[in-house]
Amino acid sequence: MNNTSVTLKTVIKWALLVTSVILLVIGLVTGAFDDVKARAIRICMECIGIG
Repeated sequence: MNNTSVTLKTVIKWALLVTSVILLVIGLVTGAFDDVKARAIRICMECIGIG
């Protein structure tokens, strides 16, 4: 097999990388990060017993 040939494994890795970057950007643009952060802080405060 030739070293320059693209394997299925390499294609799948790049496809997953591109998909995850696209989803990260969509999440940042739509403000999902702020929602997740607020929920995480609220849950953490409840676990500690402050909130």
